[in-house]
Amino acid sequence: MAEKPSLESRFENGLFASRWLMAPMYLGLVISLAMLTVVFVKELVYYASKTLIMTADQAILAILTLIDLSLAANLLLIVLFSGYENFVSKLDLGDARDRPDWMGKVDFSGLKMKLIASIVAISGIHLLKVFMEVGKQAGDAVPTDKLFWLVVIHLTFVLSGVLLALMDLLASKTDKH
Repeated sequence: MAEKPSLESRFENGLFASRWLMAPMYLGLVISLAMLTVVFVKELVYYASKTLIMTADQAILAILTLIDLSLAANLLLIVLFSGYENFVSKLDLGDARDRPDWMGKVDFSGLKMKLIASIVAISGIHLLKVFMEVGKQAGDAVPTDKLFWLVVIHLTFVLSGVLLALMDLLASKTDKH
């Protein structure tokens, strides 16, 4: 006769099953990726239609905008795949030949590093776009205090990334308990 599961066992099974509460959040990220794709296509169509009348600086700004959007989409995919595999369930894709090599290998520490690296890259591109606007036209000048705070925020992201990397390095050097 089978033994009845204990209260503790049922509680632990329920606790473990609660990870599935994250699934709607990952579905929300998929919807966010679709929204970002629509914005990317809209921007691409807008800039492509102006290609023949753009200056070199305008073309660079347009390209930086598209790169910025694609980096944000990459960030979403990294969080989506890694987060799902680390916290909910492994993706059973069979013998998928085009499965990225990093899938299933990015742990929480790696996810943090990819996240902060993407944020720094996105912030850097945004800052570069603002710098390219400096001195263009007197009426469109970027306020000095706004520029100052953009640089401070970017440097804060960079410093955060360096500190996270340092913490991960130190953690990897210590004995596991």
